[in-house]
Amino acid sequence: MDQKRFQECRSQLMERIEVTRDLSDAEIYAIIDELIEESDPRRRLRLSDRWEMRKELFNSVRRLDVLQAFIDDDSITEIMVNGLQSIFIERSGRLFRCPEHFSSQEKLQDVIQRIVALSNRVANEAVPIVDARLENGARVNIVMSPVAVDGPAITIRRFPDHPISMQQLVEWGSISREAVDYLKKLVKAGYNIFISGGTGSGKTTFLNALSNFIPKDERIITVEDNAELQIQGVRNLVRLEARRPNAEGGGEVTIRDLIRASLRMRPNRIIVGEVRGAETIDMLQSLNTGHDGSLSTGHGNSPQDMLSRLETMVLMGLSIPIPAIRRQIASGIDIMVHLSRMRDKSRKVLEILEIDGYDIPSGEIRTHPLFEFEEIGEDKDGRLTGRLRKVGCLSHTQKLHRAGISAEDM
Repeated sequence: MDQKRFQECRSQLMERIEVTRDLSDAEIYAIIDELIEESDPRRRLRLSDRWEMRKELFNSVRRLDVLQAFIDDDSITEIMVNGLQSIFIERSGRLFRCPEHFSSQEKLQDVIQRIVALSNRVANEAVPIVDARLENGARVNIVMSPVAVDGPAITIRRFPDHPISMQQLVEWGSISREAVDYLKKLVKAGYNIFISGGTGSGKTTFLNALSNFIPKDERIITVEDNAELQIQGVRNLVRLEARRPNAEGGGEVTIRDLIRASLRMRPNRIIVGEVRGAETIDMLQSLNTGHDGSLSTGHGNSPQDMLSRLETMVLMGLSIPIPAIRRQIASGIDIMVHLSRMRDKSRKVLEILEIDGYDIPSGEIRTHPLFEFEEIGEDKDGRLTGRLRKVGCLSHTQKLHRAGISAEDM
């Protein structure tokens, strides 16, 4: 595409938009068609080049410029912008560098301001780190100057347009059918389940799939830093999203505020998208105040590491003795599901374990595994093979009995 012609058309387009700001998409396209016609009266441009210029001109003023094509591509799961000259994408678990890049600092800054405006956020030198989301639910992290030395960095985690189901996870080998049926009973019976895993291990995807087992007649409150969950089929659903402080430093609504508010909203279950800090104590207290069947996620390299991190995060918000924290964790969380991203880039459930309680003599939280992933090897394409094997039985079956679910196979 002729970049000089493109820039001339874009400059004229911006001038017309500045004069008449309230234009529909159809009106913008009409102006673009007119400008392209004026710039190419003899129609020397190929039809494909004209259509490409038309699309890119529209994306540059109404959407997200060169990023829009990646956002519209269902096969791309992550988009990483490293300053002006470098854009990487993740597809099928592998990273690729793209030839596309932003042509100027102004265009990159313009895209950043459009993104943060969608979430009512601010990004500038005073607020150089921002979490936001796009209209399609994609998670966005932005780091700007002076923190980002080589120019603004944008990381976009793109979620599927249609939530992934447990059936798809079974077909992909992420979890076994036996484990899915097992977890389905636990969710219906109201066991509190915590999902742990590293970055990109599929925690949010798994939480969305697991939430489909919640009875549809219950009232669900979701609490998130950025609204990403895609809870399906629940009519009595309230979604809460945290809010950053405004330019004057006021108006902030934290995850802790939202969890406390949710307790007064008569929920059957509370779903906290992810705990990262001081809000962990409020999440645990909500689990211990009768909201059986609640769900949450957190970053941890193993279930044991996750339990340790939960202790640390509680201490960020409240200075209480470690034994008291461990009692809260042991009484609040019933089941932990640990996911991992494997060396072949696949995502798998590695372990499902039960929290047995707090052991007074040792001062430790007792756990025992219910399912463990057993690696067998690799196939001819380099993909890991193995199975999620049942290795233990559920000790605490009271919730199953109260829900009228047989505990014989647990």
